[in-house]
Amino acid sequence: MIKVCNRIIEYSFYALFLLVPLVLSSATSELFEFNKMWLTFGLTIIIGASWFIKMVANKKLELQRTPLDLPILLFFLSQVLSTIFSWDIHVSLWGYYSRFNGGLLSITSYIFLYYAFVSNSPTIAKVQRLMTISLMSGLIVALWGLPSHFGYDPTCLLFRGNFDVSCWTADFQPRVRIFSTLGQPDWLSAYLAILLPISIAFLFKTKKIILNIFYIILSTLFYLDLLYSGSRSGVIAAWIALIIFLAGYIFFERKNILGVPFKKTISLHKFVLITLGIFAIFNFFQGSPIQQLNKFTFPSLKKEAKTAPVKSTGSAPSDIHVAEPGTVWHLAELGGTDSGKIRLFVWEGSLNAWKHYPIFGTGVETFAFAYYKFKPVGHNLTSEWNFLYNKAHNEFLNYLATTGIVGLGTYVLMIVYFLYLTLKRISKSELGQLPARNASQSDAGGEIRSIRNLILALLSGYVSILITNFFGFSVVITNIYLFMIPAFVFILQDSKKQEENLNNVKTQALSGIGRIYILSIIIIASYLLFTLFKFWNADKSYAYGYNLDRAGDYQRAYSYLHKAVLQRGDEPVFKDELSVNSAILAAAIINQADKSKASDDTPLAQKLAKEAIETSNLVTSQHSNNIVFWKTRTRVFYSLAQADSRYLSLALESIKKAYALAPTDANISYNLGVLYGQNDDIKKGIETLENTIKLRPNYKDAYYALGLFYHQEAIDKNGKVIDFSMQKKAIAQMHFILDHIIPNDAQALDALKTWEK
Repeated sequence: MIKVCNRIIEYSFYALFLLVPLVLSSATSELFEFNKMWLTFGLTIIIGASWFIKMVANKKLELQRTPLDLPILLFFLSQVLSTIFSWDIHVSLWGYYSRFNGGLLSITSYIFLYYAFVSNSPTIAKVQRLMTISLMSGLIVALWGLPSHFGYDPTCLLFRGNFDVSCWTADFQPRVRIFSTLGQPDWLSAYLAILLPISIAFLFKTKKIILNIFYIILSTLFYLDLLYSGSRSGVIAAWIALIIFLAGYIFFERKNILGVPFKKTISLHKFVLITLGIFAIFNFFQGSPIQQLNKFTFPSLKKEAKTAPVKSTGSAPSDIHVAEPGTVWHLAELGGTDSGKIRLFVWEGSLNAWKHYPIFGTGVETFAFAYYKFKPVGHNLTSEWNFLYNKAHNEFLNYLATTGIVGLGTYVLMIVYFLYLTLKRISKSELGQLPARNASQSDAGGEIRSIRNLILALLSGYVSILITNFFGFSVVITNIYLFMIPAFVFILQDSKKQEENLNNVKTQALSGIGRIYILSIIIIASYLLFTLFKFWNADKSYAYGYNLDRAGDYQRAYSYLHKAVLQRGDEPVFKDELSVNSAILAAAIINQADKSKASDDTPLAQKLAKEAIETSNLVTSQHSNNIVFWKTRTRVFYSLAQADSRYLSLALESIKKAYALAPTDANISYNLGVLYGQNDDIKKGIETLENTIKLRPNYKDAYYALGLFYHQEAIDKNGKVIDFSMQKKAIAQMHFILDHIIPNDAQALDALKTWEK
């Protein structure tokens, strides 16, 4: 039985590193991360059950102590405390829906996998085998993503049967930036940056020419995909990882490099030098995501050679309009504000959130709510002004905002202590004190060098995670490596001790109570796996219903959303979507009945309206800090108000709550102003919209609505202008739109023509 459990644990870890980077599904609400997280949960349950059965069979607790025990424990406790004090405990437990990674359950899984690996027969051979499997998975990922750069995406072939890129939207084109099976270019580059130094380490290790050629091709493929991902953070992380790895190698091999003829040194490392040379060639001809370095590449030089100097006419480009001194607005801002500028606003909001909740933060994975509350006003003038940010785009600031100084402090402690301890141990052990190579050198010395190189590669990959996390955020596969690389390094450093532990294992006779325990473990594990599968199926129903809603097919969507809620009643995201779906259906039925003067469908409409309101009541009462649900609640009542205007006051109350949770959000402020007006409070509507244009001075819709409200205040019930100063303000808003935001705007022109009459 113990042997069977060991096999299950071993092959489950192989499956983890092979399949997690590859798994995806078009049937779920999120194609990539959801499926990767659920697979990780499933394999964690299988590994855990096998491990517990082993402990029952051996009649003892088998938990291997490691040097990181205290830092990991402190970090885990910080996440638990942050979850307890969270703005939304459900989100903190499961993670933000659509991201999933980062919730307390996922963190628990990663820590559990760390201890499961170091406690269950770890050897150098198994670590090396896992690294080989990781490289094979990386090879598949790289080959899968490469054709998409040229317009042939295997994912579209898999999902749609078309070997092209037509299954992706215009804003998500792999021909511009590839993402393969990882789902996003930065995530792909972060993954490849981890594997690149490992593939170089294997290139150092192998003595066979055919394997040397394979690892050269593999490393080159990783690097080419990195360039095609267009990720600045990923490329920088890969460069730094390679520099750290090669610097460490040179330092420890300095006796063999400095003490032998130059020609022999070149000959000894020719395959690595060839690989680095290929990297440089690709960089020169393909170009670099780093704009400062791009001017030295072939595409840039070619462009400069073909571009003739253009004489300035002294006029601004047609897509730029000056509103007032010092302010320039780009109408084509959907082309994209510089990501660095946007990131600075998000980081500022992260710090603002931490200042208000300094100890335990707003709660694990609650950044979406925290950022809305503390978003800088300047973010409203970017091309992503109306986006929902559920991550800080800096893992460290994300921890600071959501788990406070305690969470960030323990997270950094865990990282820094691992790096310090590993470098200290490797320099003082035989791994760092090998003599120079000579003719009588034993194979053991060569094996130790291979282990040391692999440790250096793992450390370099670990540092690359820290770099990509600094400019972005972790995903499932990068977090797996973040927690598992320390386990691999400790095993490689303490291999002899681990081998001794393996040889001392004794099997105990299984008692009757032991069999009951084992049966209980199997039943619990089976139930957890079944629950995971049921939740996965529920997400499929939700995804189908969500997509039908977006296509306007609300009637068909209703049954799928109901099915999702029945399968997983504890997920508020499903209920939230169901509430607005029911409201839209109810309003449509009432309006249709009014047109046909029929009353047969009225009870159904009342039932749907009641369901929408009760579902929304439940969701917002249980998750009162979730601004997304308050915005949906506003939609629910606004939809119902299309059939019964009495619901407008409830829509206003909902948007007031949303505004309290997001006081600097221009879109919410605009909707609040409009709803004030629709509730016959024009003065409050004007006051709110005047504040809206302060939040976003180029907000066309706000200027237009403000102009209408000014005009409404300026006229009497017969439409005659009685307040000329207010009418002057109304006209000024429309001229402002035409002069400074959108020339020839149809709505503004129509308003001016109507008022002139």
